[in-house]
Amino acid sequence: MTHARWEALTRAGVSLWLDDLDRSMLDTGELERLVSDRGVVGVTTNPTIFAAAVERSDAYASQLDRLAATGADPAAAVLEITTDDVRQACDVLRPVYDSTDGQDGRVSIEVDPRLARDTQGTIEAARHLWQVVDRPNVMIKIPATVEGLPAIIAVLGEGISVNVTLIFSLDRYRAVMNAFLTGMEQARLAGHDLSRIHSVASLFVSRIDAEIDSRLKALGTPEAQQLTGQAALANSRLAFHAHQETFTTPRWSCLASDGARAQRPLWASTGVKDPAYPDTMYVTELVTPGVVTTVPRATLEAIADHGECRGDTVQGTCEASAALLDDIERLGISYLEVMELLEQKGLDAFDASWAQLLDSVSAALRQVNA
Repeated sequence: MTHARWEALTRAGVSLWLDDLDRSMLDTGELERLVSDRGVVGVTTNPTIFAAAVERSDAYASQLDRLAATGADPAAAVLEITTDDVRQACDVLRPVYDSTDGQDGRVSIEVDPRLARDTQGTIEAARHLWQVVDRPNVMIKIPATVEGLPAIIAVLGEGISVNVTLIFSLDRYRAVMNAFLTGMEQARLAGHDLSRIHSVASLFVSRIDAEIDSRLKALGTPEAQQLTGQAALANSRLAFHAHQETFTTPRWSCLASDGARAQRPLWASTGVKDPAYPDTMYVTELVTPGVVTTVPRATLEAIADHGECRGDTVQGTCEASAALLDDIERLGISYLEVMELLEQKGLDAFDASWAQLLDSVSAALRQVNA
């Protein structure tokens, strides 16, 4: 039954990626087990994941000892630790990458989040990560800030695969898809093999409900209460509709005829924030062919235990989803204001995690040298 549950998602066209990575998972072979026993076909990371990994595991001790002995500074140590983990995970997932012709078997690593408002700095950091990891199945994560959009274009144009992260609003998602098309057009002009450049667009899900639900509950009306727990799914379903519109245009067809692969929507932040909701809700309610769902460990285990795939839960929901967001707007909750706030909160959280990671590594280096 465990296999049947994730296999049902696979048959429905969903690629299941794990939103977690640490050294012990690699050293013990646990990642290989998750690939074989839980249907994992990709891995995503972010600063929060790496900060937690370094703090909770002693698997980094010997590497930290060596780095301290060579006089490495915290930033250099963080770069080596994180890229080593991602490189090893890429190697574990290389068979999946080969068997899916590069569609899956991907491992994502994020540029320094402090560069989120720095276009040129993001471009240079993305190039460096691509070179250091040096694996064809790595994806470089770039946040979908206004400043990140031209960086996405430039990096794709150089033939680098990109995971565009921290997407909330539909307007920003449309801008991300336009950046993808422009980047691929530049890659074609530069003579790159378009079939080897892959991209996903990470649309955050549960954080939207967490923010909008708090405002609905504060209103305290029966109408507001009836709308809780639905905004995130509606937003994601409308995003998929926008994806279908974009990737059926003549502009896309021209790129596809030259070998380009469509940028896939990726559902991120799929762990429920409200325990009153089913713990697999943001997975089973967003099933449709051609999407990626990235899940934390707890959600992955919940899928294996009791996740019920009911087939496609996205197609045919556009009209109802738009009406639901309109209903929320009529109650005085501004969609645009919420989405801008969530982007800033996301950037702040990753900045804080990056600072935590640097502090943890710095403390470990000082302890070795003490």
